[in-house]
Amino acid sequence: MTITDDDLIAAARAAADRSYSPYSNFAVGAALLFADGSVVTGTNVENASYGLALCAETVAVAKAMADGVRGGLVRVAVTGPGVDVITPCGRCRQVLNELAQLGGTDPEVLCVGPDEVRRTTMSALLPDAFGPASLA
Repeated sequence: MTITDDDLIAAARAAADRSYSPYSNFAVGAALLFADGSVVTGTNVENASYGLALCAETVAVAKAMADGVRGGLVRVAVTGPGVDVITPCGRCRQVLNELAQLGGTDPEVLCVGPDEVRRTTMSALLPDAFGPASLA
């Protein structure tokens, strides 16, 4: 089965529906598509100690890594509430970049709003990124 952009966006929106965001009421969902066709989702998880909150993209990457996935990231969809497209925050860009660099990919990132999908790449969102190769 080929995963379309619409499929990936639907997975991100379904993840956002499971958000635990009682403090911000800003439910975010992320869906990661890998070269083998698998999709891993994540949603933001807030905490009463605000600094301990986890972003949707970070949760998805952690789930993938916990399952042994170390590369092959080809596309990411991120969605949230509001009237504009949502992009990964700086921390999430770095976390996504790590996973992408492990597989030598530059995944397409779908930044999803209610009426628009903005397409970009990981390298455009995080130019001159620091990653595993930087430590060699």
